[in-house]
Amino acid sequence: MSATPVTLIGLGPMGQAMVRTLLAAGHPVTVWNRTAHRADDVVAEGATLAASPADALAASELVILSLTDYQAMYDILGPAATALAGRTVVNLSSDTPDRAREAAAWAAGHGAHFVTGGVMVPAPMVGTGAAYAYYSGPRGVFEAHRPVLARLGAPRHLGEDAGLAQLMYLAHLDVFLTSLSALMHATALLGSAGITAAEAVSELMPTFTGIPAMLQAGEDIGPQIDAGEHPGHLSTVTMMGATADHIVAASGGAGVDLALPRAVQAHYRRAIADGRGKDNWTRIVDGIRTPRTAPAG
Repeated sequence: MSATPVTLIGLGPMGQAMVRTLLAAGHPVTVWNRTAHRADDVVAEGATLAASPADALAASELVILSLTDYQAMYDILGPAATALAGRTVVNLSSDTPDRAREAAAWAAGHGAHFVTGGVMVPAPMVGTGAAYAYYSGPRGVFEAHRPVLARLGAPRHLGEDAGLAQLMYLAHLDVFLTSLSALMHATALLGSAGITAAEAVSELMPTFTGIPAMLQAGEDIGPQIDAGEHPGHLSTVTMMGATADHIVAASGGAGVDLALPRAVQAHYRRAIADGRGKDNWTRIVDGIRTPRTAPAG
């Protein structure tokens, strides 16, 4: 049985990695990119360059998008929308959950099936055993294309709501980007005392990489949060809040940016103000879930 043909639109580093992975698995791959010369390498490796988005859509029933955002999908496919009928569009671009839902409705209006996705590894890891991706949208449509999508990484379907995959993707990046900012803030804080970035990062990395083990050594926090239970056996809101206060004070004294430490401090101060100082630090989730509106003026 011949492998399923695939069209892939968008040839940045991620798109090119996906094309190569699909070609290596024996899939005929048609590509299109707004900057045509970016297709040169993958065409040399066996991909077929379509002359237009309409031709790219016509080449395969399964169309994978790897674009900057969802607006790029409208810009590229909008003029060729009549060619969407009967196609399955798997959009692996990054955007908001609401825009994913709007895109699903737009695609359905043109007779296409729509699946949202988010690949959770960088381009060099696509197609490896460490790769995985989240998807959401019609389960039957997803299951029909699971074998092809599995070539890119282990597929995890979250549900019918088209916005779920984007929400999970962004939640991961929320943790990632905030952690990177924390690492750079700590590096700047140490730099204020003459410690080089090389020295700082070397000293900070054990904490940066050790957080999962620290969490696993404590309470099983996920189920406890779901149950509304925050036993203060280890790190209480008051204790962590005091540390947050010290970080703000030290940052102010060092003259480094206060935005990040003040944001963290505010989470603990809210929980303390709500009378939750003796609870586990996880209690700050309540204030994050229901932020207070700042007074006018």
